[in-house]
Amino acid sequence: MSLSTNRKGDWNATLLVPFIESELLILVCGHSVSNLWGSMALSGVRKDRELRIHESLDELSAVLADYIAEISEAAVKERGVFAMALSGGSLIGLMRKLCQAPYNKTVDWDKWYIFWADERVVAKNHVDSNYKLAKDLFLSKVPIIPSHVHSINDSVSAEEAADEYEFVIRQLVKSRVISVSDISDCPKFDLILLGMGSDGHVASLFPNHSVLEEKDEWVTYLTDSPKPPPERITFTLPVINSASNVAIVVTGESKAEAAHLALDGVDPNFASVPAGIVQPLKGKLVWFMDKPAASKLDGFQFTE
Repeated sequence: MSLSTNRKGDWNATLLVPFIESELLILVCGHSVSNLWGSMALSGVRKDRELRIHESLDELSAVLADYIAEISEAAVKERGVFAMALSGGSLIGLMRKLCQAPYNKTVDWDKWYIFWADERVVAKNHVDSNYKLAKDLFLSKVPIIPSHVHSINDSVSAEEAADEYEFVIRQLVKSRVISVSDISDCPKFDLILLGMGSDGHVASLFPNHSVLEEKDEWVTYLTDSPKPPPERITFTLPVINSASNVAIVVTGESKAEAAHLALDGVDPNFASVPAGIVQPLKGKLVWFMDKPAASKLDGFQFTE
């Protein structure tokens, strides 16, 4: 590993190099980050928010698989189970390396419990279903026990689906499959994996939507999603922020502006960029990004 700086304070990392820039922990892979020292100190991000920028999607996928496997191993060692909530979109495809060696043999799949941080209220075989996406690209390729996969009831209304899903989670909190937060009554998932939309939404928490204000329910619903399909269920912000670990996975240039607004704190009205208010109260938050998604972050200038 080598880490160098010139007299202007530019940093060059030729391998995966962690360094602390004031209050932000940054992991930069395979490229230079220029003019970082000093500029990021003004971003307002905190030292419990970690940013990992990757040269390619293949590299990001490999590091993400390692990250998930490590959290799984730690949770199983500590609690005997691993409870993870997924979202949808390109995130699921980026989990593909978990289906390959060595993870397909070394991960303790019998101890995994799968949930969804948000879901579209459509049939499970519908093209818009997050369950279908996860099943096709991930769940069907690893030996997770089917009864440990907790999807929503797709035969009822959005409101009923949210109520039923929260009931299921409450029962599993009682049986300690899911931990409970020691500073609130919220469930404490071992890991919540989120993507981010180009508008800055995470799960189905959309900008300036009333669901952002929900504080009492664990799972709420929408019938007017600004992105189709309109009917959805979603974890509320308090549940997401009660997790032991949260990862936000962001790729592509179309997400760069929203990432800039969320991470650099440009807009003080975070309701317009929900990703910016994801911050576990006692857990760890990691942003996984490729170079195009990180291209508008303050102080970042990538060179080969």
